[in-house]
Amino acid sequence: MRYLSKQEVESKLTMETCISLMRELFGEIARGKVPGQLRTAMPISPGKLLGLMPGSLPYKDAVGAKLITVYHENYRYGLPSHQGVVVLFDSETGSLRGMVDGTAITGIRTAAASAVATDLLAREEAKRIALLGAGVQAKAHLEAIAQVRSLERAYVWSHDLEEAESFAGEQAVRYDFPITVCQSAKEAVESADIICTVTSSETPILEGLWLPEGVHINAVGACRPKDRELDSLAVKEARLFGDSLESVQNESGDYLIPLAEGIIDEMHLLGEIGDVLVGHIAGRQSDQDITLFKSLGIAAEDIACAAWLLENTERGE
Repeated sequence: MRYLSKQEVESKLTMETCISLMRELFGEIARGKVPGQLRTAMPISPGKLLGLMPGSLPYKDAVGAKLITVYHENYRYGLPSHQGVVVLFDSETGSLRGMVDGTAITGIRTAAASAVATDLLAREEAKRIALLGAGVQAKAHLEAIAQVRSLERAYVWSHDLEEAESFAGEQAVRYDFPITVCQSAKEAVESADIICTVTSSETPILEGLWLPEGVHINAVGACRPKDRELDSLAVKEARLFGDSLESVQNESGDYLIPLAEGIIDEMHLLGEIGDVLVGHIAGRQSDQDITLFKSLGIAAEDIACAAWLLENTERGE
């Protein structure tokens, strides 16, 4: 049985490769070739939970699960909020095939999924990105979005100003465009073409009144029914798509709260991003549209990455 560490995952699974894997996966999901299974989450204490995410990818002959902890206050200790492992089994015999660090996979595949959504939904000429949050996912999302759009400027905001300043300083050497630290979320988004909300906030940090015309939003951080990063107006104003309808309908406070308020109805959730990819539904319909991708993360994403990593490791690549 092979175990791949965080360092091995990060050295082998490039963002370019992961975007390609997510694009392939979303297409297979839309074609009905990937069975869905809602994750199970067990609360441990406020802000802490243990999650089990099982899944199967018939087109990859892969079956497995991700076991993960989500500790929202881990930034205080310099640790990722999401930590875990992906376990892969042989689809024929059920034998344990390998284990892969789930923290690294989560960091990469989450941003790669947002990149696929951005490529499908953002305006072609989108060049300015706002990052609300300055942690692991902010770094990954900047890298991922830069793969699908020719960025010319980035804005970053965080509840922790020092964290935002540190992020800007570290990332400035990697890119040939300026990265501006903003004093407020409103300031960060007012000139943006693409917004990524990548925080552990349980209450809205992005308001609908701030949204520029034609902006695309990747909402990544809130993953529980009572948590949200967007206010109800922001969701109402946007064409809403998810990575998984079942996940959004059961887990996303960004969707469930405005639904309960009567601000939106069930038809407001237009479909999955894979349906846009294969042409089953329309994505952006005009340059004035505000588009929103609600990312919850699904086991199939982790299994696709783990299967690719183990396959390439077994080949000695």
